[in-house]
Amino acid sequence: MSILSGGTDDFFGLDISPASIQLVQLKPGDPKTLLRYASLPVEGTLAVSDSKADWPKLAAAIDQLIKQSGVTSKNVAVGIPSNRVFTSVIDMDKLPKEELAQAIRFQADSIVPTPLAESKIDWALLGPSPRVPNQDEVILTSVPNDYVEGRLDLLESIGLNVLAFEPNSLALVRSLLPPDVSGVHMILEVGTLATDMIITINGTIRLARSIPTGISALIRAASSALGINATQASQFVHKFGLSHDKLEGQVYEAIIGVVDNLIAEAQKSVKFFAGRYPGTKLDKVVLTGGASTLPEFPLYVANKLGLNVEIGYAWANVAYPPDKQSELMGLSYKFAVAAGLAERE
Repeated sequence: MSILSGGTDDFFGLDISPASIQLVQLKPGDPKTLLRYASLPVEGTLAVSDSKADWPKLAAAIDQLIKQSGVTSKNVAVGIPSNRVFTSVIDMDKLPKEELAQAIRFQADSIVPTPLAESKIDWALLGPSPRVPNQDEVILTSVPNDYVEGRLDLLESIGLNVLAFEPNSLALVRSLLPPDVSGVHMILEVGTLATDMIITINGTIRLARSIPTGISALIRAASSALGINATQASQFVHKFGLSHDKLEGQVYEAIIGVVDNLIAEAQKSVKFFAGRYPGTKLDKVVLTGGASTLPEFPLYVANKLGLNVEIGYAWANVAYPPDKQSELMGLSYKFAVAAGLAERE
């Protein structure tokens, strides 16, 4: 499901996330080979600002990153943050494709939160509905025109040719799960400002939602409870995480309420999924994003959810020199979206 599409192997993936910008370029092949990767920190709210006054600064930062990386291609696939995308799985009568497209648009008018005239709509047929006989499941996505057109203008201002805008959720699934994956998986991407929750069956998304809780919320909680500034709080959260025996457990006590709220939202997602797909069982949780690097955080999530939790590896489906493995492993948590975009066919 892409807002735009183009047919070329000469492109790179671009992830404009709240705290940094990432790009990945791959060489075609089976598997694809890692050519270039780079990341650039972004200060303040520049990357998530809707103010046109901020766009030149963001464009300059992206241009700087491209030049530093050595990427010469002007073709790019760009991620759309999940909080900008509406996603829903709906049941539809079995219809010929042309009639189905019209019926989906009619139904979308009643469920998409923005007016259809102001939205870009995409959908994909998933197969027979598990709940309603003689109906099919369809996954529907929409994104406001203003957001896509603004990003398009911004990127074209530095000479880029946007081949596709794609929801981050699709890119995460592509990079973190094997191409031939089977079973039920949940991806938790705990980023700076938000957490994405994605549940797939055999690699196809059946649930995708985003909540406005991320590492910044942990840092704010630590700053408030410990009476320290945000910089110190960030250092403490990343160094001590959920360790009980470090700093007398003060960081743990400061942030555990936020962590438990986040996990409660994940449990709601699992419960909703189980209600729609009775009899299915989650095989494991794949954890990525900045929180996946916090001490004791993955283990805590596993215990709370009662599921196996593994750390997602952004480079799992691409080839790279063996001597790069240690470096790439340390950077994996921030490159999953950009890598998934670069893996597009």
